[in-house]
Amino acid sequence: MCRNIKTLFNFDPPATEEEIRAASLQFVRKLSGYNKPSKANEDVFDAAVEEVFGVAKRLLDGLTTSAPARDREVEAARARERNAKRFG
Repeated sequence: MCRNIKTLFNFDPPATEEEIRAASLQFVRKLSGYNKPSKANEDVFDAAVEEVFGVAKRLLDGLTTSAPARDREVEAARARERNAKRFG
């Protein structure tokens, strides 16, 4: 799993389209091995990002849970704490 792709479901406030698109871009980059595709591959790369975005948006919109929504600030603080322990 790409470490740059973060969980987007069940947060308050919910994930924005920008966040979903950024995760989609990271996913396509990981699969293709390109950070920025060549001109020859640009159209297919961009189309893949849009398709992944659409699927990811439908997934997030369709998921349900009875768990309370997680607070973004609390989760960010936990991540900072884990990073501090890991990297000093």
